[in-house]
Amino acid sequence: MALIDLDLDALPDRPAERSPPPPWRYRHAGLALVVALLLTLGGAAPTGGTFWRELGLIPAEAGAEASIQMAGGRVFTVVSAGRNRLLTAWGLQPSPHRLWSAEVPISASFDPVNGVFGVVRVERIDDLLLLSAGLSSTILDPATGRIRWTTPARITPVAGGTAIVTERIFRPGTLYDQESGDPGMLYFSADGQPHVEPPIRTEVRGLDLATGAVLWSAAPGGSVTAEATGGGDDRPAVLITASDALSLHDARTGAVLRETTLPREDGYGPGTSDVLDDVALIGYPEAGRQAGYDTRTLERLWIRDLDPGLDSADCAGLLCAAERGEVRVLDRRTGRAAWSAPSEVDLAVRSGWVVMREPSSGTPSALVDPATGRPLLSLSGWTGEVEGFASRVLLLRRDDASGGPAFGAVLPGRPEVRVLGVAGGSGGDCGGDDRYVVCRDVRGLRVWAYRV
Repeated sequence: MALIDLDLDALPDRPAERSPPPPWRYRHAGLALVVALLLTLGGAAPTGGTFWRELGLIPAEAGAEASIQMAGGRVFTVVSAGRNRLLTAWGLQPSPHRLWSAEVPISASFDPVNGVFGVVRVERIDDLLLLSAGLSSTILDPATGRIRWTTPARITPVAGGTAIVTERIFRPGTLYDQESGDPGMLYFSADGQPHVEPPIRTEVRGLDLATGAVLWSAAPGGSVTAEATGGGDDRPAVLITASDALSLHDARTGAVLRETTLPREDGYGPGTSDVLDDVALIGYPEAGRQAGYDTRTLERLWIRDLDPGLDSADCAGLLCAAERGEVRVLDRRTGRAAWSAPSEVDLAVRSGWVVMREPSSGTPSALVDPATGRPLLSLSGWTGEVEGFASRVLLLRRDDASGGPAFGAVLPGRPEVRVLGVAGGSGGDCGGDDRYVVCRDVRGLRVWAYRV
């Protein structure tokens, strides 16, 4: 969720309106009953038609102690020693082997005392490789590891070979003294530095992803957010939210495709913005409201009241509203409730399905239809999800009698778990994509290939 720093005031209390419960509320008891039945019956399919084979080991000394990173059918490891950091790409067939190594720039998140780097993420984007390390971004050639360009700022890729970067410009002398510990609102720059005043302006720049060349720039006043979206006719676009306007820009030229004024609610402007598929979610925290806008036409679709007295629901990839005793899943195009779930579960969109999870442990319990909330598959016995890297497949794991984890896969459009195999002796964290599963053990990273 992105924040827009504005001066907003509180909304006076409104009397609650009495009305009969809407029909979707009566689904709650039925949903719990069907989930219970599914948990009893189970949902694993036999292993027929699947392929599972161990490929080999990436040794720990190669940097396998760092977080697992996969992109484009490869595994990436990072070695840090002093102020150097080495990124290595590993091919996986017929067995793990080194492809190349590249020394990558150090981000502003480097801790020189403890030798700790910020979180490293690797992503394949068309024929380029994006390395995000802390607040810095580096583009590499995936075939050779050659660095094409780097920036100390975090970039957001956009379709069509472009990216955007946002830089907040602050008035001199507003840097926060972290030794003082003084209370108050803080505003952060692109390099993570805190300031005691909001930015005087924000520059949004469109970049050529392959070269880093600046294609266009825009500088609305104050704080703004910029997010990748579609402009219609499959045209890549950038949605910019300012304190008083919403504008859609061509991702390559920066040309304004559409623009609309954002009205104030009870005298207050917007304070948050986010994009969920084709809907921009504009929040008015101080006014206790949220509005939905079509990201292509910028038409306002709905506005709803928020209840600040309730904790926000944990719904990754969904629009949700927390109610006492339940979570309402809203239709993003209308803002109205489509179905509900018990408040004791977390919800997340995975591979076209919604996974119900136990909040404290993250253990998955059931797979439900994202449009209706209808339970489709019990995940009883599976203890967790495997971190997926650009994967269409939902990968699950559970403990096996051999002592290692066993894995299963759920494909888009097929609500059944296909049992893959067992990674004997690997008790650490795991990651996977549509072809491989990688797990950590004491010797390094072990790799398996699979097909469903």
